[in-house]
Amino acid sequence: MSEPLRLGIAGLGTVGASLVRVLKEKHNFLAARCGRPIEVVAVSARDRKRKRDCDISGMRWYDDPVELAADSEVDVFVELIGGDDGPADESVRRALESGKHVVTANKALLARHGVELAEMAEEKGLLLNFEAAVAGGIPIIKAMRETLTANTITRVFGILNGTCNYILTRMELEGLGYQECLADAQRLGYAEADPTFDVEGYDTAHKLAILTSLAFGTQIASDKIYVEGISNITPADIQAAADLGYRIKLLGVAQKTDTGIEQRVHPTLVPVDAPIAQIHGVTNAVAIDGDIVGQLVLSGPGAGGMATASAVAGDIADIAKSLPGPQTVPSLGTPAEKLQPYEQARMRAHEGGYFIRLSLNDRAGAFASIASRMAEQDISLQSIVQHRTGQETDDSPETAQPVILVTHRTTESAIRAAFEKIGADGHLAAKPQMIRIEQ
Repeated sequence: MSEPLRLGIAGLGTVGASLVRVLKEKHNFLAARCGRPIEVVAVSARDRKRKRDCDISGMRWYDDPVELAADSEVDVFVELIGGDDGPADESVRRALESGKHVVTANKALLARHGVELAEMAEEKGLLLNFEAAVAGGIPIIKAMRETLTANTITRVFGILNGTCNYILTRMELEGLGYQECLADAQRLGYAEADPTFDVEGYDTAHKLAILTSLAFGTQIASDKIYVEGISNITPADIQAAADLGYRIKLLGVAQKTDTGIEQRVHPTLVPVDAPIAQIHGVTNAVAIDGDIVGQLVLSGPGAGGMATASAVAGDIADIAKSLPGPQTVPSLGTPAEKLQPYEQARMRAHEGGYFIRLSLNDRAGAFASIASRMAEQDISLQSIVQHRTGQETDDSPETAQPVILVTHRTTESAIRAAFEKIGADGHLAAKPQMIRIEQ
């Protein structure tokens, strides 16, 4: 059997501790599968005295992860610190400069510095693996980077944040409000004390930016994504969508158009019989449209210590199996030097139309006025119906009339222009709601 693959792990939080346990418990199993033992020889974390659910006895300790990254007796540096700058960035760069392969679960780091880090790795013939950075335990990175190489991908989309999916699922199944579901998510550990990064869509955007680069061979452009979260979704929206045969999900969508690449994150109505609509709770799912494979949908646990540790361990095992020998798998699927500049698609009509919920003052002529204002913006209405709310809410007072509109293909700018006119006419009792429909 070959010499052991020696690991240095920076970050011993939930994922890091789970990884140490997995590698110890599966030591003989992994050695047989990989053709060499995998051993953790050094670790780093912020607090040496903290009690952890793993045994790190016999491992060298580093207070500074950058020093660990330079350890000459480490073959693979595993970064589980988090954050797009500071120690995470510095230690990964030091590891690559020192000739070490890198495994990371850090989506924020890759969204900001991924192309530059990929260039560093490829120049030195090193592997930069990051399966755990997107969709937790789902092997989406390997599938896109290697398995689907022969496919021309036209679209990738999915549920990439378990916190948001949990909240929307609870709102639908139990008729609860957003704030109540968020509080439960925080109590159960699915959401942070400050949930903004998750619920406002930024976590999904970071993951989408990585998938976009893999799908279309472009440089990562996380700052070119339209981002909208779920904090304005109400039980009235959930109920109206259900009555129309839809379910609301927070989706990240990237697709190729004739003017460039479109990236967007936002709440979306999807048909209840669509595969993506069947994903509930904290589960994630990613769908890929390829010219050979057709549509491929992968789903599974998108977060959690063991699911993420599974993905990290898989990346480590890939390195163990491939050594010795030259490393030839490009980090982002396409060699970093050949990634094309990202070209953002022009604003265009949304293919699936829009769901609109209006709360109208109860007055004569309101319906006719709305239809007229929509027509002025060339918005074709598929349906316009008065709708029950199911309960009185702050944004839909009892005296107001809830109205649901479903449009044919149109643009967001046209709808917002119509909203402005309808508001100026004095018909709106509350801020209107607008959600895209994906078919």
